[in-house]
Amino acid sequence: MLPETCAWTSFPLTLKVMGWSVLLQLALGVPLAWVLARCSFRGKALLDALVTLPLVFPPIVIGYVLLLLLGREGWLLTWLPQDWRPHWVFSETGLVIAAVVAGLPLMVKPAQAAFAEMDDSLREVAATLGARPWQVIIKVELPLARLGILAGLVLAAGRSMGEVGISLMLGGNISGRTETLSLAVYNHVLGSEADCANALSLVLAGLAALAFFLLRKFERPMAKTG
Repeated sequence: MLPETCAWTSFPLTLKVMGWSVLLQLALGVPLAWVLARCSFRGKALLDALVTLPLVFPPIVIGYVLLLLLGREGWLLTWLPQDWRPHWVFSETGLVIAAVVAGLPLMVKPAQAAFAEMDDSLREVAATLGARPWQVIIKVELPLARLGILAGLVLAAGRSMGEVGISLMLGGNISGRTETLSLAVYNHVLGSEADCANALSLVLAGLAALAFFLLRKFERPMAKTG
Protein backbone atom coordinates (compact mmCIF):
# COMPACT_ATOMS: atom_id res chain seq x y z
CA MET A 1 0.00 0.00 0.00
CA LEU A 2 1.36 3.41 -0.91
CA PRO A 3 1.99 5.81 2.00
CA GLU A 4 -0.68 8.51 2.17
CA THR A 5 1.68 11.09 3.71
CA CYS A 6 3.89 11.27 0.62
CA ALA A 7 4.01 14.36 -1.56
CA TRP A 8 1.63 12.99 -4.20
CA THR A 9 0.69 16.52 -5.28
CA SER A 10 4.11 16.57 -6.95
CA PHE A 11 2.89 14.04 -9.54
CA PRO A 12 0.39 16.27 -11.43
CA LEU A 13 2.82 19.18 -11.12
CA THR A 14 5.57 17.05 -12.69
CA LEU A 15 3.31 16.08 -15.59
CA LYS A 16 2.33 19.73 -16.09
CA VAL A 17 5.95 20.88 -16.12
CA MET A 18 6.90 18.06 -18.50
CA GLY A 19 4.04 18.95 -20.83
CA TRP A 20 4.96 22.62 -21.08
CA SER A 21 8.67 21.87 -21.35
CA VAL A 22 8.11 19.39 -24.20
CA LEU A 23 6.07 21.97 -26.13
CA LEU A 24 8.75 24.62 -25.63
CA GLN A 25 11.57 22.21 -26.45
CA LEU A 26 9.77 21.32 -29.66
CA ALA A 27 9.26 24.99 -30.55
CA LEU A 28 12.87 25.94 -29.74
CA GLY A 29 14.75 22.71 -30.35
CA VAL A 30 13.67 21.92 -33.91
CA PRO A 31 14.60 25.36 -35.34
CA LEU A 32 17.87 25.28 -33.39
CA ALA A 33 18.66 21.79 -34.67
CA TRP A 34 17.93 22.82 -38.26
CA VAL A 35 20.08 25.96 -38.01
CA LEU A 36 23.01 24.05 -36.48
CA ALA A 37 22.74 21.29 -39.09
CA ARG A 38 22.02 23.28 -42.24
CA CYS A 39 23.47 26.77 -41.82
CA SER A 40 26.99 28.19 -41.69
CA PHE A 41 27.45 31.50 -39.89
CA ARG A 42 29.78 33.32 -37.58
CA GLY A 43 29.20 32.27 -33.99
CA LYS A 44 27.77 28.86 -34.87
CA ALA A 45 30.32 27.07 -32.68
CA LEU A 46 29.41 29.33 -29.75
CA LEU A 47 25.69 28.67 -30.22
CA ASP A 48 26.35 24.92 -30.38
CA ALA A 49 28.42 25.13 -27.21
CA LEU A 50 25.68 27.05 -25.37
CA VAL A 51 23.06 24.49 -26.39
CA THR A 52 25.31 21.62 -25.25
CA LEU A 53 26.40 23.32 -22.00
CA PRO A 54 23.74 21.74 -19.71
CA LEU A 55 25.14 18.30 -20.58
CA VAL A 56 28.60 19.05 -19.23
CA PHE A 57 28.16 21.89 -16.71
CA PRO A 58 26.96 21.37 -13.10
CA PRO A 59 23.16 21.89 -13.04
CA ILE A 60 23.27 23.80 -9.75
CA VAL A 61 25.66 26.34 -11.29
CA ILE A 62 23.47 26.72 -14.38
CA GLY A 63 20.51 27.28 -12.06
CA TYR A 64 22.45 29.94 -10.16
CA VAL A 65 23.38 31.74 -13.39
CA LEU A 66 19.74 31.66 -14.52
CA LEU A 67 18.73 33.01 -11.13
CA LEU A 68 21.12 35.92 -11.60
CA LEU A 69 19.70 36.54 -15.08
CA LEU A 70 15.97 36.02 -14.51
CA GLY A 71 15.36 36.97 -10.88
CA ARG A 72 13.39 40.10 -9.96
CA GLU A 73 16.69 41.96 -9.79
CA GLY A 74 18.22 39.83 -12.54
CA TRP A 75 20.57 41.23 -15.13
CA LEU A 76 18.12 40.64 -17.99
CA LEU A 77 15.20 42.33 -16.22
CA THR A 78 16.74 45.42 -14.61
CA TRP A 79 15.80 47.55 -17.64
CA LEU A 80 12.10 46.95 -16.91
CA PRO A 81 10.13 49.01 -14.36
CA GLN A 82 9.83 47.23 -11.02
CA ASP A 83 6.10 46.54 -11.43
CA TRP A 84 6.58 45.06 -14.89
CA ARG A 85 9.20 42.49 -13.95
CA PRO A 86 7.78 38.96 -14.23
CA HIS A 87 7.80 36.55 -11.30
CA TRP A 88 9.60 33.68 -12.97
CA VAL A 89 11.69 32.28 -10.13
CA PHE A 90 10.25 30.30 -7.22
CA SER A 91 7.19 29.48 -9.32
CA GLU A 92 5.93 26.86 -11.75
CA THR A 93 7.33 29.03 -14.53
CA GLY A 94 10.77 28.66 -12.98
CA LEU A 95 10.35 24.88 -13.00
CA VAL A 96 9.39 24.95 -16.69
CA ILE A 97 12.42 27.11 -17.54
CA ALA A 98 14.65 24.70 -15.61
CA ALA A 99 13.16 21.71 -17.43
CA VAL A 100 13.55 23.35 -20.84
CA VAL A 101 17.18 24.33 -20.24
CA ALA A 102 18.07 20.88 -18.88
CA GLY A 103 16.37 18.96 -21.68
CA LEU A 104 17.10 21.22 -24.66
CA PRO A 105 20.47 19.67 -25.66
CA LEU A 106 18.90 16.20 -25.62
CA MET A 107 16.16 17.54 -27.87
CA VAL A 108 18.51 19.34 -30.25
CA LYS A 109 21.27 16.79 -30.79
CA PRO A 110 19.22 13.86 -32.20
CA ALA A 111 17.22 16.26 -34.39
CA GLN A 112 20.42 17.98 -35.52
CA ALA A 113 21.92 14.62 -36.52
CA ALA A 114 18.75 13.71 -38.42
CA PHE A 115 18.85 16.98 -40.40
CA ALA A 116 22.60 16.70 -41.05
CA GLU A 117 22.43 13.12 -42.36
CA MET A 118 19.66 13.92 -44.83
CA ASP A 119 20.40 13.34 -48.51
CA ASP A 120 20.93 16.71 -50.21
CA SER A 121 19.54 15.38 -53.48
CA LEU A 122 16.06 15.17 -51.97
CA ARG A 123 16.09 18.89 -51.21
CA GLU A 124 17.47 19.65 -54.65
CA VAL A 125 14.75 17.63 -56.38
CA ALA A 126 12.07 19.43 -54.39
CA ALA A 127 13.60 22.79 -55.31
CA THR A 128 13.75 21.93 -59.01
CA LEU A 129 10.06 21.00 -58.87
CA GLY A 130 9.29 24.54 -57.75
CA ALA A 131 9.12 24.15 -53.99
CA ARG A 132 10.04 27.25 -52.03
CA PRO A 133 12.64 26.98 -49.23
CA TRP A 134 10.00 26.92 -46.48
CA GLN A 135 8.06 24.26 -48.39
CA VAL A 136 11.18 22.11 -48.66
CA ILE A 137 11.62 22.34 -44.89
CA ILE A 138 8.00 21.53 -44.06
CA LYS A 139 7.27 18.91 -46.72
CA VAL A 140 10.67 17.22 -47.10
CA GLU A 141 13.05 17.85 -44.22
CA LEU A 142 10.70 17.69 -41.23
CA PRO A 143 9.03 14.41 -42.31
CA LEU A 144 12.43 12.82 -42.96
CA ALA A 145 13.79 14.02 -39.61
CA ARG A 146 10.68 13.08 -37.64
CA LEU A 147 12.20 10.04 -35.91
CA GLY A 148 15.19 12.03 -34.70
CA ILE A 149 12.85 14.75 -33.48
CA LEU A 150 10.64 12.24 -31.65
CA ALA A 151 13.66 10.55 -30.07
CA GLY A 152 14.91 13.95 -28.92
CA LEU A 153 11.53 14.76 -27.41
CA VAL A 154 11.49 11.51 -25.43
CA LEU A 155 15.02 12.12 -24.12
CA ALA A 156 14.23 15.74 -23.27
CA ALA A 157 11.01 14.76 -21.48
CA GLY A 158 12.89 12.17 -19.44
CA ARG A 159 15.57 14.71 -18.51
CA SER A 160 12.90 17.24 -17.57
CA MET A 161 11.20 14.68 -15.33
CA GLY A 162 14.42 14.00 -13.41
CA GLU A 163 15.68 17.57 -13.14
CA VAL A 164 16.78 18.60 -9.63
CA GLY A 165 19.75 21.00 -9.63
CA ILE A 166 18.39 23.79 -11.82
CA SER A 167 14.89 23.34 -10.36
CA LEU A 168 16.21 23.86 -6.84
CA MET A 169 17.54 27.28 -7.82
CA LEU A 170 14.68 28.48 -10.04
CA GLY A 171 11.72 26.71 -8.45
CA GLY A 172 12.72 27.08 -4.83
CA ASN A 173 11.54 23.58 -3.81
CA ILE A 174 8.42 24.95 -2.07
CA SER A 175 6.30 22.12 -0.67
CA GLY A 176 2.92 21.89 -2.39
CA ARG A 177 3.83 24.59 -4.93
CA THR A 178 7.12 23.90 -6.71
CA GLU A 179 7.94 20.39 -5.49
CA THR A 180 8.25 17.99 -8.43
CA LEU A 181 8.56 14.23 -8.06
CA SER A 182 12.36 14.33 -8.13
CA LEU A 183 12.46 17.13 -5.57
CA ALA A 184 9.93 15.26 -3.42
CA VAL A 185 12.21 12.20 -3.39
CA TYR A 186 15.10 14.47 -2.38
CA ASN A 187 13.03 16.01 0.42
CA HIS A 188 11.80 12.66 1.75
CA VAL A 189 15.35 11.31 1.81
CA LEU A 190 16.49 14.36 3.78
CA GLY A 191 13.57 13.79 6.16
CA SER A 192 14.47 10.09 6.61
CA GLU A 193 11.11 9.08 5.12
CA ALA A 194 12.30 6.03 3.23
CA ASP A 195 8.82 4.64 2.46
CA CYS A 196 7.78 7.80 0.63
CA ALA A 197 11.12 8.12 -1.12
CA ASN A 198 10.83 4.50 -2.31
CA ALA A 199 7.24 4.92 -3.48
CA LEU A 200 7.93 8.09 -5.45
CA SER A 201 11.11 6.56 -6.88
CA LEU A 202 9.03 3.67 -8.20
CA VAL A 203 6.72 6.15 -9.93
CA LEU A 204 9.73 7.84 -11.53
CA ALA A 205 11.11 4.44 -12.53
CA GLY A 206 7.81 3.62 -14.24
CA LEU A 207 7.86 6.89 -16.19
CA ALA A 208 11.50 6.30 -17.13
CA ALA A 209 10.67 2.78 -18.34
CA LEU A 210 7.90 4.22 -20.51
CA ALA A 211 10.35 6.73 -21.98
CA PHE A 212 12.86 3.93 -22.65
CA PHE A 213 10.17 1.86 -24.39
CA LEU A 214 9.21 4.77 -26.62
CA LEU A 215 12.86 5.51 -27.41
CA ARG A 216 13.52 1.91 -28.44
CA LYS A 217 10.39 1.99 -30.58
CA PHE A 218 11.72 5.02 -32.44
CA GLU A 219 15.23 3.55 -32.76
CA ARG A 220 14.08 0.49 -34.74
CA PRO A 221 12.81 2.34 -37.82
CA MET A 222 15.79 4.72 -37.61
CA ALA A 223 18.17 1.76 -37.73
CA LYS A 224 16.34 0.31 -40.73
CA THR A 225 16.48 3.58 -42.68
CA GLY A 226 20.14 4.00 -41.73
